[in-house]
Amino acid sequence: MKTHLVLQLLSSTSSGCCPELLHPKALSNLAAVPGKVTLIKGHPHHDRSRRRINCACLQKITADMFGMEAALFVPSGTMGNLIAVMVHCRERGDEMIVGDLCHIHVYEQGNSAQLAGVHSTTVTTLPDGTFNLDQLESKIRHGYPDPHYPRSRLICLENTHNIQGGRVLPLSFLQEVRALADEYGLSVHMDGARVMNAAVAQDVPPSTILQHTHTVSACLSKGLGAPVGSMLAGPQDFISKAIRCRKALGGATRQAGILAAAGKVSLQDMVGRLVEDHHNARTFAQALLDCPSPLFAVDMAAVETNILRFRLQDPSLSPQEFCGRMAQVGEGEEAALGQGIQVLMYPHFENSIRAVWHLGISPEDTQLAIQKMQFVASQHFKEKVRAQ
Repeated sequence: MKTHLVLQLLSSTSSGCCPELLHPKALSNLAAVPGKVTLIKGHPHHDRSRRRINCACLQKITADMFGMEAALFVPSGTMGNLIAVMVHCRERGDEMIVGDLCHIHVYEQGNSAQLAGVHSTTVTTLPDGTFNLDQLESKIRHGYPDPHYPRSRLICLENTHNIQGGRVLPLSFLQEVRALADEYGLSVHMDGARVMNAAVAQDVPPSTILQHTHTVSACLSKGLGAPVGSMLAGPQDFISKAIRCRKALGGATRQAGILAAAGKVSLQDMVGRLVEDHHNARTFAQALLDCPSPLFAVDMAAVETNILRFRLQDPSLSPQEFCGRMAQVGEGEEAALGQGIQVLMYPHFENSIRAVWHLGISPEDTQLAIQKMQFVASQHFKEKVRAQ
């Protein structure tokens, strides 16, 4: 039975974790933090103390890195975002302002309404992930405490922006949003699932980005390669309230220590490698433009991080069909390429195709994906010629 190479470009969330993060020796070495901590082996609180040390260490590292007072480990980014909404919007019926294409609004099941009783109103998400600031200001309610209106409490941003292709929010935009929020007494929360990608792309520490927000939720298990988990960071009083919300949502796991240990390695050792993902995405994007057959449309200026969106210029080939061909080993492929290559990507918004680079895809893998793309494009045009 023949085996084929499978390259998964669907999402960085299913990339698996870096093997180094699960090595027992690496995990055992992460239990210590500066200062004198005594753990008595066999003591009933030994394991629990070790877990608490790992979590406390990760949370301290995160807070320092993000320029925040405190941080909290949570099982997922969705939970981190929901907790932030629950803390910022303290009364049922409060309102948050979100982009119409942001992850919180599109992919989190309306949980802020389901579980927190928080109403949302939307602003139009621009192609670069930003908003029109005049439109944003127009969404802020001025009728409170009139009982007819909700009370505006929160503005949510997403950086990098998932649906818009990994776009990085400009620092000037963040500064203007924060100034607007301060003027009207609102809080700013960032869904920073990939905020480390933004920091690497802008060549700034994450604290430079996050100085313009009150709180942030950042994922450890995408490009950073941890097995699971996200960090929620903000002021100390915010985190104190967030701890209670996390417990209510079932997120206070007793087995979090080993996950926190892996998360520490992610933040300290894996951030620098994100530049490779960005480079691989741009390499593939350039190959699309360089394809002898003018099949693809790519805005190279929009390829800022590890997410690539591109379009097909031939209406006879749909995104669904192209993705299907990329995912299958075609007739004559093994003879032409020397092996069968299956590249997984999927049709996305506005008739586009989305591909995401992560630690599971090397520069060599990217070259193989390019070979497969070129083969599929060549086969398509050969079929068109035969059909004429």
